[in-house]
Amino acid sequence: MGKPTMEDVAARAGVSRALVSLVMRNAPNVSARRRAAVLKAAEELGYSPHVMARSLASRTSTVLGVMVNDLRNAFFADVVEGLDAAAQAAGFDLILNTGGRMPSREGAALRSLLSFRPAGVVLLSPVVPAAAIEAAARQCPVVLVSRTSRLSTVDTVNDDGEAGAALAVEHLVQLGHRRIAHLDGGGAAGAAARRRGFRQAMRAHGLEPIVVSSEHTDTAGEKAVQELLSAYSPAPTALLAGNDFNAVGAISALEERGLRVPEDVSVVGYDNTSLASLRHISLTTVDQPRAEMARLAFDALLERVRGERTEPVRHLLHPSLVVRETTGPDSGEAQR
Repeated sequence: MGKPTMEDVAARAGVSRALVSLVMRNAPNVSARRRAAVLKAAEELGYSPHVMARSLASRTSTVLGVMVNDLRNAFFADVVEGLDAAAQAAGFDLILNTGGRMPSREGAALRSLLSFRPAGVVLLSPVVPAAAIEAAARQCPVVLVSRTSRLSTVDTVNDDGEAGAALAVEHLVQLGHRRIAHLDGGGAAGAAARRRGFRQAMRAHGLEPIVVSSEHTDTAGEKAVQELLSAYSPAPTALLAGNDFNAVGAISALEERGLRVPEDVSVVGYDNTSLASLRHISLTTVDQPRAEMARLAFDALLERVRGERTEPVRHLLHPSLVVRETTGPDSGEAQR
């Protein structure tokens, strides 16, 4: 026996195929009794609608594509959660994939998303070339989260990375720290703004900025700290990590060298993910308003999908600092 069809469901429920289609699209103009009958018949037959086929038949899509920079980073999980809630409320489904922080893989992942003919796509901190984003925007609406763009066909949602880094520096300076290092995010989206903000804030206080090349991963944070402690004597008394994930790796490397956090070295992360609030980590970090970023990204995408706007929107949100237990006064007694 082949896969059950919409016609099979209609016959089992004693209704028309058109009514089954309405139920599967969660249309509001169906009585509760008939909706229940259709859903019961579909469950008994093991029927589920083919999203792509339904989109082709109606010439509209209820699918939204989301490409995530790094599946291990809790920041993206928080944003995806917000996107999914908004999508479900508006009758859309999400298709999710990742490019693993590599431009070539992201290009392939983006092409894969577009093959589903989505109504639109949201790209979270993409590192794919701008030309690929421009090409995607010719096929459907595109919104970038945590990456800037000058393309008029693309909308963006970002936090103010310069301001966020400055908040962290100001906090550390108020605690008495003068030798402060930044473990940057390399070529990752958003890293340049944070790096710029760090340097500007340090120089505003008459301090020499120390920037160590890193990436937005825990292993990169460990490696950067090892390089930092080998290169500088006396060592910095405080670190601003590229993100929370990077900060956790940095803390691990510091502890392996016998340095206590925050007694010997203070550490600030960036993002304020669920990882940062874990009791045994309790990371001081810069908060990106992830729920608001998700809401704004979805709203921007929906406006494009519905043809309500053609001009680009550029949302820039102001971050805030969440002080926890990984920062403290410069004791002047760090083991170096």
